[in-house]
Amino acid sequence: MSSRPESPDPVEIAAGPFRLVETTDQEREQTTGSRRKIRTVLLIALLTITLAGAATLGYVAWQVNTQRHTTLSIPASIGNLKLDDSEEATSTADYLQSAISAEITMDKAVGGVYSGDDKKSVLFFGGTALFWTPDSELENAFTLLGDEEGSVTGIHEVDAGSLGGTMKCGSTTADGTPLSVCGWADHGSLAVAMFLDRPETEAAPLLREIRTATQTRP
Repeated sequence: MSSRPESPDPVEIAAGPFRLVETTDQEREQTTGSRRKIRTVLLIALLTITLAGAATLGYVAWQVNTQRHTTLSIPASIGNLKLDDSEEATSTADYLQSAISAEITMDKAVGGVYSGDDKKSVLFFGGTALFWTPDSELENAFTLLGDEEGSVTGIHEVDAGSLGGTMKCGSTTADGTPLSVCGWADHGSLAVAMFLDRPETEAAPLLREIRTATQTRP
């Protein structure tokens, strides 16, 4: 009886796709070149993002450094405005600067009531400190003022002028009298002013004038 032929060993087939022909040197070079291009693009993108982040951090650090050492003063006059040194005005200024200092940590707080020839008063108060987030601190000041005098509405950004930082204005009423409320904040100072019976078109430029007269940087 003839013996049965032995069965050949089974052929193992990989689970993934396989090539029917051998990869050529040219194809291998093309694949390597494509990978290098992808790697180069990724490195360039990563470098760009890193440099952009470093530039942003550098600009913020420069702002903090140039604005942090700020002083605020209360001059006897600002343009046509004169400081009201009456007992009532002084008491009002003291109250407002104490109120804002209780909610926002200040190294030094100032306040004053000014009045022009038109008898329209300006209540000005604020202080100096290192503020990492000036915009948020200014929002807190408006919220505090709303708690004390009635809600400040329509708060929006306005031109902060050459001293930079952020400046916003809104409006409220006191005993039925309309008041424009404007304030600024940077990394070294924060101040708010209430303008009796003045529209924002007058209040915003006047606050920039007050800021120039009261704020000093080294």
